Amino acid sequence: MPEPPGPNVVIRPATAADVPHLGRFGALLVETHHTFDPQRFFASTAGTPAGYGGFLRSQLQEADAIVLVADDNGAVVGYAYATIEGTDFLALRGPAGVLHDILVDPAYRGHGVGRMLLNAVLSSLKEKGAPRVVLFTAERNAAAQRLFAATGFRRTMVEMTRELDV
Repeated sequence: MPEPPGPNVVIRPATAADVPHLGRFGALLVETHHTFDPQRFFASTAGTPAGYGGFLRSQLQEADAIVLVADDNGAVVGYAYATIEGTDFLALRGPAGVLHDILVDPAYRGHGVGRMLLNAVLSSLKEKGAPRVVLFTAERNAAAQRLFAATGFRRTMVEMTRELDV
């Protein structure tokens, strides 16, 4: 287990050079959710890192997107992805920042890296004018829910899933 993050861990905007790491973390995010509920979340495949990395690469230059990485002396140990979105009638919400992804390398969890990423993405969303931030978290992801609650998030929606036997 690494030492707790110190002054060497920095949160910075992701670059094209980070895309392979982003893809690896995206695949880990997919697999983690699949493990939580394999009926609801699809499994990671051999192509997931390239696909996820390619998607996040496409977001690097988008004005309304934020892709940040946690960098420990040149090693990417986590990332966050958020967007600024307008009114969404399906979600019944006005303009908001939407935090889509936040993930920390398992070896670095519990040392404040997730909180550093979350604080940085919240700050970036505020700078871009987001009046609020919304996110979804897996029902079984208690650690993430504790972090979000500790930083002021409140529960507002509950997704429910039922399989249809056809």
